[in-house]
Amino acid sequence: MGCSKEGMRFCRSRVAVALVFSAILASGGGAQAVEGTSQPFSPGETLTYDINWSVFPAGKLTAVLSRDKHGLRDAYVIKTTADSQGFASILYKVQDEFRSVFNPQTLCSIEISKKINEGAHHRITKIKFDRYRGLAILDERYLGDENKPPKHDEQAIPPCAQDIVTAFYYVRSQPLHVGGKVKLAVNDGSKTKTVVAEVTGRKKIKTPLGEHEALQVVPSVFGNLYEQKKGKIVIWFSNDAYHFPLRIRVSLKLGAITGTLISVSPLPPGYNAPGKSEEEIKSAGSASAIK
Repeated sequence: MGCSKEGMRFCRSRVAVALVFSAILASGGGAQAVEGTSQPFSPGETLTYDINWSVFPAGKLTAVLSRDKHGLRDAYVIKTTADSQGFASILYKVQDEFRSVFNPQTLCSIEISKKINEGAHHRITKIKFDRYRGLAILDERYLGDENKPPKHDEQAIPPCAQDIVTAFYYVRSQPLHVGGKVKLAVNDGSKTKTVVAEVTGRKKIKTPLGEHEALQVVPSVFGNLYEQKKGKIVIWFSNDAYHFPLRIRVSLKLGAITGTLISVSPLPPGYNAPGKSEEEIKSAGSASAIK
């Protein structure tokens, strides 16, 4: 699982990508609105994941859903933070923060901002989704590097598009079943691409939150949004009213990167692990991630 000198940067970037799950469900093309339907999530929900790179602990990711208290009325905000730990942190220090704002009725993105701190690379990115003009407007600047000028770009989007974080919540809102497919319209600052997330199977998944039946979803990301990358992504969503992403696995040449859901707050019925200490829960999370 070693990295050559030339491949080191790619190794590092894959760990960073896994920590923010940014390679999981990005796409673009034809997401349908879900206005008027109840959602499997609500403001106040916090999801916490342990990330493992093959057998090594790689970090932790937390996604907090809340109402927008500044500016746009009736919008939801997802604040996602990713921090590398252990071996991965020695290889490449990651401290990233994403803030995604979306319409809770349609699940169309309004904007996403990213504060990226990965090794010596520091940048701030903002993408505004202007549905009236049909554009995703990107503004990006690098910190501490005068040789890299600010970047501005505009790309066409359909009337409803998702960013790379909102995409997870959009999929959760859909009536998932084996054999079904979900299309998303997601823009990550370049051309909008269509990715189809196909539900390919069903099985029991063990996590620190207990054993739950899960639906296996495989999005067509590699060769599409990430055209120059080769790999496979599999996500297991809980087969219940919540559609929690219980486990996310990215298989690459350099090894498998796995995110396992270890904590949900507030904890819904059926998602507790009675009698387990905090250390036992952490241990179970690390063990289940590499199965």
